[in-house]
Amino acid sequence: MVCSLGIEGSANKIGIGIIRDGEVLANVRKTYITPPGEGFLPKETAKHHRDQIIGLVKAALKEAKIDSHELDVICYTKGPGMAPPLMVGAIVARTLSLLWEKPLLGVNHCIGHIEMGRQITNAKNPIVLYVSGGNTQVIAYSNKRYRIFGETIDIAVGNCLDRFARIIKLSNDPSPGYNIEQLAKEGKQFVKLPYVVKGMDVSFSGLLSHIEEIADPSKRRNKRKKAEDAEEPEYTKADLCYSLQETIFAMLVEITERAMAHCESNEVLIVGGVGCNERLQEMMRIMCEERGGKLFATDERYCIDNGLMIAHAGAEMFKSGTRMDFEDSFVTQRYRTDEVLVTWRDD
Repeated sequence: MVCSLGIEGSANKIGIGIIRDGEVLANVRKTYITPPGEGFLPKETAKHHRDQIIGLVKAALKEAKIDSHELDVICYTKGPGMAPPLMVGAIVARTLSLLWEKPLLGVNHCIGHIEMGRQITNAKNPIVLYVSGGNTQVIAYSNKRYRIFGETIDIAVGNCLDRFARIIKLSNDPSPGYNIEQLAKEGKQFVKLPYVVKGMDVSFSGLLSHIEEIADPSKRRNKRKKAEDAEEPEYTKADLCYSLQETIFAMLVEITERAMAHCESNEVLIVGGVGCNERLQEMMRIMCEERGGKLFATDERYCIDNGLMIAHAGAEMFKSGTRMDFEDSFVTQRYRTDEVLVTWRDD
């Protein structure tokens, strides 16, 4: 049995997880929340993580009811993510590795999400839709790699949602995407928005610019005549949230279905923070059922960034014989899913 401690801190959440032979022992997390209309900056986010991480390590060990000597490996998020927050996790992981004399492993954040999703749902070999604040990818496993079949060509879907939430001054507590999801339930009118699918890839930046101009006409770059402006219908914030969700989720369902057809798969697994969205899950489930397939998804405990996913992926790597020299325990802001050799899968 491998007992692993994982540290995740690639964005605005700092989390510590402990897992032993697939059994969840602890999963604690803190979120850096900014005022409405503001995003989170790397420097301030890193400070938040520094203030919280030691307390979280102690809380995780207490919740798991184990001592440090019972751990077999210390794992941390190597990337991708924002450099200052990533460095906080890496420095603490290196320190614990030296203090407790435990091996150290750097884990790809995206791989952590995938393996956690597979572990919790028991999905065998699904098409993976990975949707978060920093990533949007359609992934399938083949020959020891998680292959990227399609992705965003500009901003991630979560970033699109977060930025629109800032435009209309929604609260960041508990998260902008969650508050958009709740407000969208009150939407009555559908606003036609740019639908940009290019082969297997998607684009959200133009869509965001377009809906921003609807939400705030003063930001229009091409001023139209006042008479034309007066004829335009009025849309509520709820209408805009509803329309934004329906449009971008339809784009994601389309490219996921195309990947299912190409790989002859009947399973879809949604991972990443945006994967918590119940409307996205509903739309994807309808598509899967129409194809005779099945949708797998998790709740906010495992969808949202957490230390447990790093602990689990690290444990799988460790059991398969993966080791890392201490000198290689750096972080990288760019670390693609398909760069990782998947040594722990034989299928």
